[in-house]
Amino acid sequence: MKHKYRDRLLPWLLAAALVCPPVQAQPAGLPGLGDGESISLSAERQLGDRIARELYRDPDYIEDPVLDEYIQLLWAPLVRAAAARGELSAELQERFAWRILLGRDRSVNAFALPGGYLGVHLGLIAVVGSHDELASVLAHELSHVSQRHIARGMSEQSRMTPWLVGAMILGALAASKSPQSAQALIVGGQAAALQSQLSYSRDMEREADRVGYGILVDAGYDPRGFVGMFGKLQQAAGLNDNGAFPYLRSHPLTSERIADMQARQQLNTPAAVPVADMAQALMSGRARVLSQNTPDALKAWTLEAEQPSPQDGPAQRAGKLYAVTLAHLQQRNMLAAEQSLQKLQELVKKSVPTDSKVTQALASPVALSVDRWLRLLSAEVAMKQDRFEAALQQLLPGGAVPDLARPELMAAAQAVQRLPGHALQAEITRQLRQRVFVAPHDAQAWNLLAGLLAAQGQALAGLRAEAEAQVARLDWEGALDRFRAAQDLAKRSRLQAGEHIEASIVDTRLREVQAQLRALQQPSTGPR
Repeated sequence: MKHKYRDRLLPWLLAAALVCPPVQAQPAGLPGLGDGESISLSAERQLGDRIARELYRDPDYIEDPVLDEYIQLLWAPLVRAAAARGELSAELQERFAWRILLGRDRSVNAFALPGGYLGVHLGLIAVVGSHDELASVLAHELSHVSQRHIARGMSEQSRMTPWLVGAMILGALAASKSPQSAQALIVGGQAAALQSQLSYSRDMEREADRVGYGILVDAGYDPRGFVGMFGKLQQAAGLNDNGAFPYLRSHPLTSERIADMQARQQLNTPAAVPVADMAQALMSGRARVLSQNTPDALKAWTLEAEQPSPQDGPAQRAGKLYAVTLAHLQQRNMLAAEQSLQKLQELVKKSVPTDSKVTQALASPVALSVDRWLRLLSAEVAMKQDRFEAALQQLLPGGAVPDLARPELMAAAQAVQRLPGHALQAEITRQLRQRVFVAPHDAQAWNLLAGLLAAQGQALAGLRAEAEAQVARLDWEGALDRFRAAQDLAKRSRLQAGEHIEASIVDTRLREVQAQLRALQQPSTGPR
């Protein structure tokens, strides 16, 4: 029970057994895996929302536009492939959240939660050697959700005895005051029952492997990614897992699973030499620094770049230079950051043509352009030096203002916010409005939009954007506070043209948030 997030989620998983409706035993003759139908999609999504609220509040939760987009670029083809294969129903796509939350934790882990939420630790991104390996983990976790393994596992809890339910109630109460007290109560059989909430049976693991492998192949990824990731996990298991690989505990690795993946790979993939993945190397470097940014760790990244291994290829050297550039930024050593960035740019310029095969398997090769990652890093360096105009020049090469991708838009909004009255202010505001229209769950975009609106004197719209950011993070209390502040402002002020519509939206959203809070305070009593 050393899993960091799982320890924090125990109170919610305890409550799940009480919130979710009772489950009838399965009739004889049905498959042993169960079908999960006894727990409705609404109930599972509600539980997922409750757990996700805690993850959003966790200090290790991180919003990094570059890594967020990288994960989404790998994730989107998997979802499309799962839908095309019939593994992901239209109802499941519509009813579940399908959000991936990044955790700053340096341990190697990823996990699926009820309601279509997935968690990915930066430690996982840091150790994988290719985007295919990372995509294989995402495909496996997607399969756990699409096959409703979480609902099946929760159905099994119907066989818990009354004394165990009582112990869970005591554990939930103790957790609200002292996590240590809760852990003392959750022992023996109770711990095993709770562990099963986020762990899966061997049959479910095999099913997730089989379905995930098919999704990975149909999405256009190299299936050797599955075998490569299994190899890393097997090596960690051979070292008795020192705690850095919690994925091994929630997804136990067996020789049967490894052999199955190797057989599938041999049947479907011709032998070839893997291509070094420079894009993944850069993102691994970013994940390493963002997950470990203590002074000692930052110094270690610097020494690693200054003393490269003779076995390092261009991708590995590029990843280390990317990491050390970020490390210098964290240490406010701007001159050293500029020098390492220049070395990185020179290395990539020489090496990228041989790395072009890396992006061919993905739907959007341009989006994974290494040159683009470097422009974003250059803008980041300029921003740290308060050279906001220079940052905008990196983000808008050629001076054009196209519809920006999310990382560029987030960075440009931060730069314009520090340049009052800038000519791009209105355009960036427009693009942020468009962004939150198509992705209302984007809390970071809402926050940046709030700042720009306030700077332009649109106080009511700014307060509403602040409230929507809290809604996106499922912080209903925080959202209620901001919507009420916006409502009070509308009542006290003389509304300008167009603000009457904004005030009406605030009133409507306030009522919706109040309804959400009432629902949270009234546990479900049956299927919906």
